[in-house]
Order: sequence, then structure tokens, then C-alpha cells
Amino acid sequence: MKCTMGLLISHKNNEKRRAILPEQMAQLRNPDMLYFETGYGESVGVSDAEYIAAGAHVVSREEAMACDIIADVKLGDADYLDQVADGKTLFGWAHAAQGVAFTDKCLEKNFTVIAWEEIFEDGRYIFYRNREVAGEAAILHAFCNYGKMPYDCKVAIVGNGQTAKGAMRILHGLGATVDVYGRKLETLFRKNLPEYDVIVNCVMWDISRTDHLIYREDLKRMMPNALIIDVSCDPYLGIETSHATTISDPVYDVEGVRHYSVDNTPAMFPFTITKVLSEGNARIFDDVIEGTLTPALEAAMVIENGHIRSESIRSFREARGLLCK
Repeated sequence: MKCTMGLLISHKNNEKRRAILPEQMAQLRNPDMLYFETGYGESVGVSDAEYIAAGAHVVSREEAMACDIIADVKLGDADYLDQVADGKTLFGWAHAAQGVAFTDKCLEKNFTVIAWEEIFEDGRYIFYRNREVAGEAAILHAFCNYGKMPYDCKVAIVGNGQTAKGAMRILHGLGATVDVYGRKLETLFRKNLPEYDVIVNCVMWDISRTDHLIYREDLKRMMPNALIIDVSCDPYLGIETSHATTISDPVYDVEGVRHYSVDNTPAMFPFTITKVLSEGNARIFDDVIEGTLTPALEAAMVIENGHIRSESIRSFREARGLLCK
């Protein structure tokens, strides 16, 4: 049995990315099962009429929330879950381990969560380009709130994945001196910490760990007026003093060290990323609507009918004495 999908506008600060564009909807078998909130595409220059012409419906927010499946780019920051009927399927970036309140609500209301961050095709993350842009955008935005140009800085990047690749591209292009520390070089990084003007954290932190890469006490060892760019933005995990900031209010200072930890940096480039999301989602929307659990979607179903399926979510919560079902 096919399910309807309601696509909601995220209310997160400056979140302008959208899940799919009309041009990719031509690839879908079930465009008529999509219900877009009125004004959905305006942030990327797409009118309601274009979604209707592609075969979808444009409805009120309340009508979109009444659909069987709710798609929200920043699902983990949803502000409407109390208004949603029990047992719905939620589809988007969830980050349900760190998002304790979000997961609590999903368990309470017997939601099923298909998490975008867990969807891989042949071993590669389906939205890998979003991660690269996260690194690129964070560097550009953070330096605009720092006061130095990259070519005046010695920078350490921690991590060597897709986010680090994006950060490296911009830093090298703007003349920074850059060292990269992979996962196996944490000890060396901590030893060399005082040498750097800027630290860029791109590590996907093991959420079962209870230690930190940078402790509050370590800030006293850093250069005066140093900057931490926490692209990974796992609040209080890898970096003890890190918590999420917003595009509108991106930085704060602790012990004389500036912290930048915006957790949706690619949203500053919504046209670029909406195209990435649209191309990826066009390959999986029909399976979600038709209830076809491909191996990729099966692995991404982190919560099912209010029960945790993801071992990483379970271990994170058990380590902190939180409810698990």
C-alpha cells in the first residue's frame, strides 16, 4: 500500500535547503503522493505552481503533517512533533543519538525514523557532497567572524573524511598553512595543540566515548585569540566546550578562545545543496512511499514503531542512563 508524504518547511534558523525539486520529480513513479507545504520551494526560487505541474499537491502545513510520512530536512530539530499523530514515519536528518529530546518523543509516540545521515549506496554516503559543503561553508563563515584571513593562520584539521576535504579545499585556496590529523593521531594533535591559530574539528565522534578531544582546560594551552571551528558539532562530546550555534549568531568565546559551531552550515548554500538532495532523494522517494525497504533504507531505519534499532543510539542512551525501548 502506498503512503502519502508531506514535505514540511523547517523552522530551524536560516534553514533553506529543500528535499526535492520539480525537475527531479519527473523520475518518480509516485509524484501524486507528495504533499508540499505552501511556499515550500520559495527559498530556492521554485513556485508552488511548479510542484503542482510536476504532479504533486500543495497544501497547508497542517494537511502536510497529516500525511503518512513526514519529510523534513532538519528533522531532528522539528518543532511540531506534539502535533503529529502517533505512529507516523519521519524522514530526514535526524541525528537521533545526540538529539535526546527528539528521540524521547519518537519513543513516546511510536514513530518510525528513516535517518538521512545513515543512507549509503555501495558504501558511499548518498548526500556526501553536503558534507563537503559543510566543511567549505564553515570555513568561509567562521573566518568572517574571526578577524584574520586564512593566509595569516596556521590551521589544524582533525579528521580526514568528506567534511575535512571541503575544509581543506577552502583553506588551501585562501593560503592557510594546514596540518591534518587523522583518527590515529589524536595524541599527537593534543601535544601540538598550542601551535595553531585555528582548530577545525571534522571528526565524526564515536558517541559511545565519554572523553573529549579538547577539554575546557586545554583552552588555556591554546594561542591567544585562537579559533575552534567545530564543523562536526557534536555538543559537549569531541570538544567539551562546544554547543550548537546558529547562522544568525554563530560564535561565542570561552577562556579567550572563539568557538564556531553552526550545525547546519550547508544551509547557507541552499541552491547547491537542494540540487544534491533532490538528485539523491529522486532515487529513493518511491521506495519510501511504496514501503519497499531496500538494504540502504533498512539500515537507515534507526527507530521503528517507537523502538530503537540503531546500536549507536542505544549505546549512547544506555551510557547516560536514558530510556531505551
